[in-house]
Amino acid sequence: MRSRRSVRDWLVDTTLFLFAALLGVLAANDRFNGSVPMPNPSWLFQVDQVLGLLACCTVWIRKRWPVEVAVALLVVGTFSELTGGGMLVALFTVAVHRPPKVSLLVFALSLASTTAFIYIRPDTGDTQTVLILALTIQGIVQAWGLVVYHRRQLIISLKDRADRAETEAQLRAHQVREEIAREMHDVLGHRLSLLSVHAGALEYNPAAPSDDIARAAKVIRESAHQALQDLREVIGVLRAPVGELPQPTMADVATLVTESRRAGMNVRLRQELTGTVPELLGRTSYRIVQEGLTNARKHAPGADVHVVLTGEPADGLTVEVVNTLPAPVTENTGGQGLKGLGERVALADGRFEHGPTTEGWRLRAWLPWPA
Repeated sequence: MRSRRSVRDWLVDTTLFLFAALLGVLAANDRFNGSVPMPNPSWLFQVDQVLGLLACCTVWIRKRWPVEVAVALLVVGTFSELTGGGMLVALFTVAVHRPPKVSLLVFALSLASTTAFIYIRPDTGDTQTVLILALTIQGIVQAWGLVVYHRRQLIISLKDRADRAETEAQLRAHQVREEIAREMHDVLGHRLSLLSVHAGALEYNPAAPSDDIARAAKVIRESAHQALQDLREVIGVLRAPVGELPQPTMADVATLVTESRRAGMNVRLRQELTGTVPELLGRTSYRIVQEGLTNARKHAPGADVHVVLTGEPADGLTVEVVNTLPAPVTENTGGQGLKGLGERVALADGRFEHGPTTEGWRLRAWLPWPA
């Protein structure tokens, strides 16, 4: 569907129509005042006036068929002197709205048409002066049109670049939000699950010995304090202009297992690693074990959990968290932790899988370990 013409379009087209008509009137006036003799036969001048008027009217359709209009006027212009104004407008339109390769070809045709006109219509006066003047004016119009074309292309390019930058900024902001959500889940989920386990134990057995209650209360206090510290670190990083959260390493996995054991979980850890684990692999492995222990604590309370880390350079690093059949599940989650783990492993070019087994549930990941 064609867009409606704006007031600016009407003003521009009207101005160009008057410009083309003015050039035709000036050319015809030389015939009327005797500066240039009338052509022979005289009826050729009447035909020329009609063609000049039609050439001016092409201003209103020049944008729809710029090349076609220009070529038609160039053909007519080989024997009509009053179509020059319309031909210049058409030449400018092609230079503005079509690629330079096309506009330069049309410009070359205009030079040929003008040269042919001088030899076909020698009655126009000083042929050499007319030829030089006509070619100069056409060159100026062509150059002006090319300047406008390249300026428009530059504006379009800058606008596209700005749109791409805005889209990329929105994408980066989305990725940052996802990363923050993943970090918040990983950092606080483990601590809060410990709180939930011990608070639930106190609620379930309020008549427990005072030593057990004191021990559980201590774990709750320590876990709450550590969760608060972790939350402060996250908020501090968000407020700071630069920086990132202190990241765990492979050495922190043992501490993670110890905390889970203190919460009453039966966790077995087996590490068979050769060489020093890179920071990225260590951090990703820690998050995998953390998520596996948190899920086992939530969905399989009381189940045995086996954590296995094996690997060496060139062969890769395998992280596996397996728990036995769970007790009745009392709470369900949206699986955001597993989704976040999948994204972490994908960023490390690894493989991630999780699901039920004949004996319980398994969470397994393989990460590439460069030699």
